[in-house]
Amino acid sequence: QVQLVESGGGLVKAGDSLRLSCTASGQFGSVYNMGWFRQAPGKQREFIAGISGNGATVNYVDSVKGRFIISRDEAKNTMYMEMNSLRPSDTARYYCEIPCVKSGCLPTYWGIGTLVTVSS
Repeated sequence: QVQLVESGGGLVKAGDSLRLSCTASGQFGSVYNMGWFRQAPGKQREFIAGISGNGATVNYVDSVKGRFIISRDEAKNTMYMEMNSLRPSDTARYYCEIPCVKSGCLPTYWGIGTLVTVSS
């Protein structure tokens, strides 16, 4: 069983930055891909970024490309997402997951999410 815990969300103003973290614990059979989804109020949960098990490959959806940076620290079993130039449209609950690295994939494991609110 794998547990994922997100942190780092909060209330910020448009143009500000935040860094989200996701720490994994439990038993892992192998190195795993990870990613981030988000769910805005009244909308479906959507994939936004993923990173391969060795960190060599990353993928972003267009809406966050160039503003968000996904990374991971294997020694700490932690994944990060640096979010820059935040917009009110980025307001959502952000979830980390295993093992999706692209849209159209259904994660096996989810965290409970961390709320990001961006005011104009």
